[in-house]
Amino acid sequence: MEVLSFLIWPFVACVVLILIHAYFGIHILERGIIFVDLSLAQFVGVGIALSFLFGYEGTERYIFSVAFAVLGAFILAFSRRIARYTDIEAFIGVLYIFSFAASILILDRSPHGLEEFKSILNGNIIWVEPQSVLYTFILYFIIGVPHMIFGKRFLELSRNGNGGFLWEFAFFLSFAIVLVKSVQMAGILQVFAFLIIPALIGRLFTRKPIKVLITGWLLGLVSSTFGIVASYKWDLPVAPVIVASLSALFFLILLIIGVSRMKNGHDLKTLSEVSE
Repeated sequence: MEVLSFLIWPFVACVVLILIHAYFGIHILERGIIFVDLSLAQFVGVGIALSFLFGYEGTERYIFSVAFAVLGAFILAFSRRIARYTDIEAFIGVLYIFSFAASILILDRSPHGLEEFKSILNGNIIWVEPQSVLYTFILYFIIGVPHMIFGKRFLELSRNGNGGFLWEFAFFLSFAIVLVKSVQMAGILQVFAFLIIPALIGRLFTRKPIKVLITGWLLGLVSSTFGIVASYKWDLPVAPVIVASLSALFFLILLIIGVSRMKNGHDLKTLSEVSE
C-alpha cells in the first residue's frame, strides 16, 4: 500500500501528460514537422537554463520559461512562410541545435550545470507532488477548452494550412505553454515521446483523429505504467524507461504489421491505408 501511494501521483501525472500530448501529436504529424516539439521544448529549456543561472525558482523560473515559449511560438507561427524559402524541417533542426548549444553554454556557467541539464532532459516525474499534478491538470484543461470548441478549425489548419497568422500563433502558443509545464515536470525526452509515439502508433491502425487519440492514450498508459513500476523496482531513471518502453512497443507493433502484410502478399503499408 505504501508503494502504491508513492507511485500513484507519477502515474496520474503521466495520464495528464498523455491526454494532451497525444492530441497535439496528431496535429504535429498532420503538419509533417515531427521535431517541432523537440525544438520548441529545447527552446523553452533555454529559459529554464537562464533561471538556473540566475538562481531563480518558482514563479520567476516559470516567467522565464513562458517568455521563451511565447517567443518560440511567435517564430514557429511563421513556419509556413519560412517553408517558402528553406526546408522547414532543416530550419526546425537548426532552431533545436541552437537552443541545445545555448542551454549548454548557459549551464556551463551554473554551479550545478550538469545536474541541471539532466533535469531539463529527464525531468523528475517520480517525485511529482499532488498539488503540481492538480495545477497541471487545470492549466491543460484551460488550454484544451478552445481546442475542443475550435477543434475542426485547428485540424483544418494543421492539415491544409487554412487559417491566418493569428490562428497559427494561437496553436503554437497553446502548444508552447503546455510544453513549459510538461518539460518542468517530465523533461524533454518524455515530453517528445508522449507527443509523437502514441499518435504514431494510433496512425498505424487508422487516420481518424478520435480513434488515433484513443489508441494512443491506451498504449501510452500501458507503457507509462510499466515504466514507473520498472523504474521503482530496479532504481532506474523513470523518463528513459518510459521512453524506451514506448519506443519498443511502437517497433513491436510495426514489426507485427510488417510481417502480417508480407505474409498476405501485400506491399508494406500501414493498416490505416488498408482500412481506408
